[in-house]
Amino acid sequence: MKNRIVRWVAWAAAAVMVTLAIGALTGTPIEQTAHGAQHRAGGMRFIRIGDAPAGDDAPTAAADGSQVVVDNFSFTPATAAVPVGTTVTWTNHDDIPHNVVSPEQKFKSPVLDTDEKFSHTFEAAGTYKYYCSIHPRMTGQVVVR
Repeated sequence: MKNRIVRWVAWAAAAVMVTLAIGALTGTPIEQTAHGAQHRAGGMRFIRIGDAPAGDDAPTAAADGSQVVVDNFSFTPATAAVPVGTTVTWTNHDDIPHNVVSPEQKFKSPVLDTDEKFSHTFEAAGTYKYYCSIHPRMTGQVVVR
């Protein structure tokens, strides 16, 4: 009887973990996948990593779009909206080198090591796409109005 209970508990725990994992992978909130789960004081609460707030050490971009952070193989914000005449500055906070290149060759940075910066002033309205030529999947754009 004891072995049967232990196996049932192990099976139930595995079923809950699979349900939680599927919810996390599909983007379904954990609360929706863990039916009947109660959030009581002192109890466990599972959250997806993407739902956790960023820590104080996480680099952030300026709200006006004039600052773009390069980190974790991405540009943040991916789309920066700025008025004509704005100077946009890219700062590499990643541990590896990146650059910022316009496919139309309107601007091109040197290779930026950690904490190095590149700036470009946008004098005309339009949408300016850019990418990292070292890691071409890294893309972004500046929309100038």
